[in-house]
Amino acid sequence: MSTAEDIRRAAREALGFDELRPGQAEAAAAVVGGSDTLAVMPTGSGKSAVYQIAAVLLDGPTIVVSPLVALQRDQVEAIAAQRSGAAALVNATISEGRRREAFERLASGDLEFLFLAPEQLAKEETVAAVAAARPSLFVVDEAHLVSSWGHDFRPDYLRLGGVRDALGGPTLLALTATAAPPVREDILVKLGMRDAAVLVRGFDRPNIHLAVEPHHDADRKDAALRERLAADPGPGLVYVPTRREAEEIGADLRDAGLRAAAYHAGLPGKERRVVQDAFLAGELDVVAATTAFGMGIDKPDVRYVHHAAPSESLDAYYQEIGRAGRDGEPARAVLFYRQEDLGIRRFFAAGGKVREEDLAEVGEAVADHDAPVSEGEIRAETGLSGRKLTQAVNALEEADAVRRLPHDRLEVVDAGRVEEAVGEAAHDGEVAARIERSRVEMMRQYAETTDCRRQFLLNYFGEEYERRCGNCDNCDRGTTTIDAEGPFALNTRVRHALWGEGLVLRYEGATMTVLFDEVGYKSLSVEVVESAGLLEEVG
Repeated sequence: MSTAEDIRRAAREALGFDELRPGQAEAAAAVVGGSDTLAVMPTGSGKSAVYQIAAVLLDGPTIVVSPLVALQRDQVEAIAAQRSGAAALVNATISEGRRREAFERLASGDLEFLFLAPEQLAKEETVAAVAAARPSLFVVDEAHLVSSWGHDFRPDYLRLGGVRDALGGPTLLALTATAAPPVREDILVKLGMRDAAVLVRGFDRPNIHLAVEPHHDADRKDAALRERLAADPGPGLVYVPTRREAEEIGADLRDAGLRAAAYHAGLPGKERRVVQDAFLAGELDVVAATTAFGMGIDKPDVRYVHHAAPSESLDAYYQEIGRAGRDGEPARAVLFYRQEDLGIRRFFAAGGKVREEDLAEVGEAVADHDAPVSEGEIRAETGLSGRKLTQAVNALEEADAVRRLPHDRLEVVDAGRVEEAVGEAAHDGEVAARIERSRVEMMRQYAETTDCRRQFLLNYFGEEYERRCGNCDNCDRGTTTIDAEGPFALNTRVRHALWGEGLVLRYEGATMTVLFDEVGYKSLSVEVVESAGLLEEVG
């Protein structure tokens, strides 16, 4: 029987699927064939089915790293309702007895899936127990969290590439719902993925109508947003930039007779759970939320996701609007836009770079200790804030100068190359800062384009889309002028004399967008590129 037939059979018998969605079969086939695989598929497209199908066809347990307890519980419950194998989870919320039971079942071969929070793999005893079970598949869910260019970077994810090696080198499957080309490259490097198959599938969500409502006056924009929220049939979400705005909009909508609530990181955990559970149960019409309301929200009938201001990047924006219309029915995404709102995004993009002197100070402080040292002690010695220390340690760890150990301890990797590693980390920080600034510019271009918004988004993620979508405000107005003609095909690697190598992403009228590895997104005149020979194709 061929691998394709095996996969269809496993999907049917274990998961009850009569057919697979775009990308699921290809990704599962790559994993079963022994290839490290990065699968970039939108939220709601069934990414978990990839590893569940592969697990049925591979000998040995499957280890799944997942960042949220709610996500882990959902997956364990879903697997319990299928025939793909027994599943358990281990995180900080479970008792020591349940933890011990999970690892006993893993050792005895009674467990096919073990879900772990990433911080669990900082424990030497956990890694040893998992390694002894000889896992066949190591799954990193929400893999964009490993990338410092992603919109929700988590340091715990940095160690996962090394953990895979400690587990005996099982095949690695990385899953993410949003990853522009630089983030994809970062995932491959940070996780140490070897000759990986990269599948980018199904990013188009044709049922979501895309629109931008421009405003020059802040008060008028706020009023228009509230009018839209009061009129649009829900359930729906509105993303706002501040906690105060979430509270104000939630209160205004309740006064207007809607079942509305606010959600942000400043609320007590119990109150956040009440709001989330009420929304999922259909007891709320709208939630006004900061980006704290994110992963784990899987409600199929969300009819709209509106934004009171631009997201920090198109990566974040696309993931947020992807929470609408997962049932395939029509949904809407409107960005209420003032160009001035980008100021806060530019401010944060400019301020995220770690100072070279802080890198040097932390690197030297760790190197001065003959034995592992606590982060608290290094903070006391350097006088850096907790945030700055974390940024510096993250950068030095990426540069392989400093290693994080269990119990918040640090040690130097090679005292002889600390200075060199500090220079590398500083350079990487400059590159990341330039790209971050350029991503804010791409958010502006999306908001202000008169061309097809769906084409703009899909090109940004490296997907070719050379037609009018017919389901965005610009297509509705007839302002789109789809024209993919230019000196290079889309997704061609090119080189610029000053900016180095890059990837051709899109053409819009007389301009082209190129994502350069070292300087980020640049918009160039097609005429100048052709007449001056600014770019050459990389062979």
